[in-house]
Amino acid sequence: MAFARLLESKAHLIPGKFAVNELFFEVPKDYGNPERGTIQLFARSVSRYEKPTTVISEEERRKKSMKPWFVYLQGGPGFQCSPPQNSSITNAVLDKGYQMLYLDQRGTGLSTPISAATLALQGDSNRQADYLKLFRADSIVKDCEAIRRTLTDEYPTELKKWSVFGQSFGGFCVLTYLSKYPHGLREAFTSGGLAPIGQSPEAVYKATFKKVAERNKAYYKKYPEDVDAVHGLAFHIKSKGGLKLPSGGILTVRGFLTLGRHFGAHGGLDSVHDLVLRMKRDLEQFQFVTRPTLSALESAVSFDDNVLYAILHEAVYCENEASNWAADRVGKTLREFQWLSQSPQSPSSVREAPLFFSGEMIYPFLFDIFPELERMAPVADIIASYAGWGELYDTWQLARNEVPLYAATFIDDMYVDYGFAQETAKLVKNCKQYITNSMYHDAIRSKTEGVMKELFALRDDSID
Repeated sequence: MAFARLLESKAHLIPGKFAVNELFFEVPKDYGNPERGTIQLFARSVSRYEKPTTVISEEERRKKSMKPWFVYLQGGPGFQCSPPQNSSITNAVLDKGYQMLYLDQRGTGLSTPISAATLALQGDSNRQADYLKLFRADSIVKDCEAIRRTLTDEYPTELKKWSVFGQSFGGFCVLTYLSKYPHGLREAFTSGGLAPIGQSPEAVYKATFKKVAERNKAYYKKYPEDVDAVHGLAFHIKSKGGLKLPSGGILTVRGFLTLGRHFGAHGGLDSVHDLVLRMKRDLEQFQFVTRPTLSALESAVSFDDNVLYAILHEAVYCENEASNWAADRVGKTLREFQWLSQSPQSPSSVREAPLFFSGEMIYPFLFDIFPELERMAPVADIIASYAGWGELYDTWQLARNEVPLYAATFIDDMYVDYGFAQETAKLVKNCKQYITNSMYHDAIRSKTEGVMKELFALRDDSID
């Protein structure tokens, strides 16, 4: 495994007694073919700033700085890390004696970000697709290993391994890490991140659509007035041929009904209701939806600022097979989501069949209604039909895993199916779980203290 070349490091003190370093690295674009060139990665390291009471030597300072590393891998794919001072787990981890590394995974944040314009630099659609194939978990963990080797090069042997934490898709990356480079890990943590190992994309979406339907029922039970409101808004949007969004995109009925992707988070039902209420009140007062409401809607449904998520979302489930727009195909077979292939029902059927919102699924029509995604539609189709994806997990290695894995698992997770998560847990030796039905998928952000307390208890406590 290659070392990452450290290109730049800038140190800053941030309120909260955080010593933050902004780090830029250079790594191979394609580890299997280094001649294809390099990309840049960005990460922020953070440790607790401690002002010495007396003057210390440079050697003493260097030794004090050699704390064990704890790496945070963001969910996604396609989302960057927040600055350490804005991340809810920073203090909990630093208080345990670690220094942290927040890595923007390749293609996100400042790590050679993917957009329609930057992707176009690769050439035609086929070249763009070939480039995007290098942005899955297998490449991400190679980046991690290259950076680990660089940052710990002068560390004593006992500190060369590091700890890794994966939220959601970041947890998928952790399982890939355990499969391919366990020698680099001291311990691993996940939150809502036990990937559905061995499951096809179709199986994943059949399971998650069921949970989405449950969350729709919970939504309409909490906000029964929205049964009529959502139907009314759908017919308004249809009558106008879609609503033009501030960025130039068009909010269609189907686009509107993807708001349900927020149902799986704490407060998600309430945030969707707030948007429905705002739209309804706008129409009652002005007979049109106002710009502030349209801006809020666009922020809630568009992936134009996170295109990697839209393009690679189904690919994260693929090993030696194509996804072929699995969510779209599965959804169209389900009665509750027939709007994927036809217009909403007539007003007379509202009471019997409220319109169900979709979850985090990605559909081909999204590449028709949002400007940035529209420019990338041809490459998205190539990715969806690609069947040559390599294996992400090594079940033989996971069954012999010696790296402790501590996982927070949520029974009512709308995004990572609980049943599949339990099957995965059985595949991984030395996996301990904190399982709860009182938290949702985003608990590491919404219920940080509770999750971190339980994860560290799994590590530090004994049940006997």
